[in-house]
Amino acid sequence: MTDNAVVQIALKTMTVALQLSAPILVTALVVGFTISLFQSMTQIQEFTLAFVPKVVAVGVALLISGNWMLHTMISFTQDLFAMIPTLLA
Repeated sequence: MTDNAVVQIALKTMTVALQLSAPILVTALVVGFTISLFQSMTQIQEFTLAFVPKVVAVGVALLISGNWMLHTMISFTQDLFAMIPTLLA
């Protein structure tokens, strides 16, 4: 196993991790910003007002993008297992 192979695998792993986390993180960011803006305009400082919509939105994002996320993870894992013979040589 060469240094180049390790760097390639690490780069691909970080890219896949970023792709898989992006829908959830962007959803939480947008909903959190919207709720914070609403709270600052109305001066309502209720914790559940910020928490519950964010949890619901992240759940919906997981339902929508979950199938794609699973296929991406399976494809990445299959690629890693397919690379094993070339890495050992």
